[in-house]
Amino acid sequence: MNYSDKENINILCAVMLGHGVTHAVVCPGSRNAPIVHNLNECPQVECFPVTDERSAGFFALGMAEQLGEPVAVVVTSGTAILNLSPAVAEAFHRNIPLVIISADRPMAHIGQQMGQTIDQPGVLSQFTLMDVNLVEPHDDLTRWHCNRMVNEAMLAVRRGGPVHINVPYDEPLFNFTVPELPVERIITSMAVWVDEMALFEVLKPIKSAKKPMLVIGQMTHGLVTHEIMTHLVPHLVVLVESLGSDDGGHAFDELLPLVEHHPDFEPDFVIYMGGTLVSKRVKAYLRRLTDVPMVQVSENGAIHDTFGNLTQVVQCSPRAALHVLEKLFGTAVGNPFARLWNEHLDQLAWHFDSLRPDFSQMLAVKLALQSAREWSHPVILHFANSQPVRLANLFARQHVRCNRGVNGIEGSTSAAAGCAAVTDERVLCVTGDLSFFYDQNALWNGNLRGNLRILLLNNGGGGIFSQLPGLEASPARDKMIAAAHMTHARGCCDQHGVEYRAAHGSEDLYSGITWLVQDDSTRPRLLEVITDAPHDRHAWNQAIQQLASLIN
Repeated sequence: MNYSDKENINILCAVMLGHGVTHAVVCPGSRNAPIVHNLNECPQVECFPVTDERSAGFFALGMAEQLGEPVAVVVTSGTAILNLSPAVAEAFHRNIPLVIISADRPMAHIGQQMGQTIDQPGVLSQFTLMDVNLVEPHDDLTRWHCNRMVNEAMLAVRRGGPVHINVPYDEPLFNFTVPELPVERIITSMAVWVDEMALFEVLKPIKSAKKPMLVIGQMTHGLVTHEIMTHLVPHLVVLVESLGSDDGGHAFDELLPLVEHHPDFEPDFVIYMGGTLVSKRVKAYLRRLTDVPMVQVSENGAIHDTFGNLTQVVQCSPRAALHVLEKLFGTAVGNPFARLWNEHLDQLAWHFDSLRPDFSQMLAVKLALQSAREWSHPVILHFANSQPVRLANLFARQHVRCNRGVNGIEGSTSAAAGCAAVTDERVLCVTGDLSFFYDQNALWNGNLRGNLRILLLNNGGGGIFSQLPGLEASPARDKMIAAAHMTHARGCCDQHGVEYRAAHGSEDLYSGITWLVQDDSTRPRLLEVITDAPHDRHAWNQAIQQLASLIN
């Protein structure tokens, strides 16, 4: 028994078997011969040859309707896939699960007058639940991508309806030299969002784990409350940033370099819920843990394999999952693994709470957030991407909003202005210079009121670029990459009726923060904190060095 030497075909077949696909209708052709060969070699799969693709599609539909299980249909390249369209449309409108597999030539050959070539990816997209294109893998990243795409397609077809998997590969086609299919990760999915008892059963393994971890991405204000955190943190490690919790978050991104190579800190079970994470380090850290079960809580059932090791998707709301986790742990004895992490996270919080940086963007953000907490009325926090949101994760002790969906710098001030237009609460927008000047038309708006306050961190360019190791070697860094400039906001503010102050040192900053956050006004206010990148970089590096000496 030998299989094709095409990795994408072998990954496809292994994952299909893992998801229980055992029937395949196969059509003739040379380009799809390696796929047909593989399926015929699999003892678990029964193959049914049908010459006419249009008939083959309906033949598979009849099988799938009777079996109540997905059935694969395999066709060669070119117009063969188009002949399946009537059956695929029928399956789509009747929720019948078909796995359409089309062999294809490499993308470089499309449109070059090569035989049997059309643009196949997405050609049936009007009638499919998902379309994926399995390029030939050449490294671990593309192998992971291939695995994830087939898993996603298999989970989609189980919802009822057809999916299309296009498989391009180059010649030679007929090398059947691989003795066995690879052992592939299988991602399972379960919809339990209306069934609390089923959710209990799905999440129960985390209670028996010795080293459980809950990672929380960006969440809606009010979901992860102080009460929830208080109940959970004695029992499992909770890694949450300021975008995910009403209590603010932990600066765990700064802690990870100090603990990531200690086995005592590695979890043996991970649950992930919520949206995106700012921390690149935690993503890289969890990607290394290839043998750790990782469960994603997904409200719509979509797969987000953020850590590259996802094993199960649980379709339910984060609120329901948090409620079940609270009940699961109840009055259980505290967990030593959680205690170890919490000791370090508490040291981290103490360090940044007691930190007194020199005049810098770091000091400005720390003072602004402290002033917002001390004010007698609620303050809604909006932070721009890049350096501002990273500073928020160091000092925020309340929920932070941020346009983190795609992490762009545009629209940060406009989003804060929109929020302020429909609330009487004070809205504090903390933004960097490039983000602010890119979005300065946010102030060209007749809907602005006095509850909008803007803290503008201006160090003459994209400050984060001065903290990227290796980029200092490029002579293009400051002018062309970090967009160095000498622009200030006074003229823009005067033009649009926004009250303005500038802070060039600590004394200006202390009085300016009180004026910005706490004093009343009928017009929007902006405090521009003017620093330089070397001082900002020094303040950041000094804070991290002090943290390292504290933890070690």
